[in-house]
Amino acid sequence: MSLRHLLFAFGLGIFASLAAAQEGQTVRPEVGKPLQSAIDLLKGKKAKEALARAREAQSVPNKTPYESYLATRVVAQAAAAAGEPGVAAKAFEEVAGSASAADAERRQFAAAAAGQYYVAKEYAKAAELAARYIKLGGTDKSVHTIYVQALYLGNNFAAAAKAISADVEAEEDAGKTPAEEQLQLLANAYLQQRDTAGYAKALEKLVTYYPKRDYWLNLVHGIATRPGFSERLALDVARLKIETGTMRTGNEYLEAAQLSLIDGFPVEAARIIDKGYAAGLLGTGPEAGRHKRLKDMAAKSLAEDKKSLDADAAAAKEAKALFNEGFNLVLHGKSEQGLQMMESALRQGIAGKRPDHVRLQLAYAYHLAGQNQKAVQIFRTVQGTDGSGALARAWAIRLSRAS
Repeated sequence: MSLRHLLFAFGLGIFASLAAAQEGQTVRPEVGKPLQSAIDLLKGKKAKEALARAREAQSVPNKTPYESYLATRVVAQAAAAAGEPGVAAKAFEEVAGSASAADAERRQFAAAAAGQYYVAKEYAKAAELAARYIKLGGTDKSVHTIYVQALYLGNNFAAAAKAISADVEAEEDAGKTPAEEQLQLLANAYLQQRDTAGYAKALEKLVTYYPKRDYWLNLVHGIATRPGFSERLALDVARLKIETGTMRTGNEYLEAAQLSLIDGFPVEAARIIDKGYAAGLLGTGPEAGRHKRLKDMAAKSLAEDKKSLDADAAAAKEAKALFNEGFNLVLHGKSEQGLQMMESALRQGIAGKRPDHVRLQLAYAYHLAGQNQKAVQIFRTVQGTDGSGALARAWAIRLSRAS
């Protein structure tokens, strides 16, 4: 049932109740006549006149509980039709709690009250009545949507995030893809609470199902700016940015290339610079000369590196040198030999105090070698809280979609 149907689906039910009242409970003429007139006016789409007649019935003194129930019910319907959601909401809420209403009617009235409170922008009340509908056994998805949106719009972000997260998990368990708008709302609910961990998880969901550049941009930026992030991972962040197309400035390319040169990987530095030129972010503007100097430096270092590549690899004995030379071989396209050296270094205990960073680099090397399935397996073993775990999860998402 749509929100519109929730708001206006009760006119015929009112008429039926009045007919039933003649057979059972007594409705005095001074109450029944204006109510019947109001119903006729509603059927003729004269909502404002109907509301006036319903209020006449409501103003009759000493009404029985059943008369009060019927009068309030007609007021609720007429007010909803007349565009007075605040009046309609209160009336629907009242009849939802009436002893004269059947169980199924209580659910419907609670749903209608939730919808009218939502239209009136009384979001706390809308969430309250939608929750009551659900507690009474209601299962209509549109009411659940009102509940979630009312929580969010009422600034109850923690409750909204909890509800949306449960919905997302249920859809995933059922093999369904959560709606993009639903995941956006979840991300925003966490963001409003300054819950960086929750926000990151929501972004991971977004890039999993809707891998748009903006979502990747926000995710990678969040990883690099999260408290506790290790600057040691700056080059790893740049590698993910290049993979996801989220490099934005020439300086980002320059810094990444410089870091790669410092680490002893001129072939990677040269490729990063080439990508910056191809993107139009290097080689232009007032810094073009600086860009050219770094490009020449990388080319010179690469030429020297190629000359000594095999000799350096053969001479590497200590675990760290073995690992780095192996990675360099992978960068140069000698993947089989390079990966063997990196794995050997891992067995020798290179991981030490930084096992997550080492596995992050090893997984990346397998990706460069075209072995994405193996890369994903290793990425999923990285659990570091210094940013390495978050980077690894992002890589696993990216490569799982690509494979």
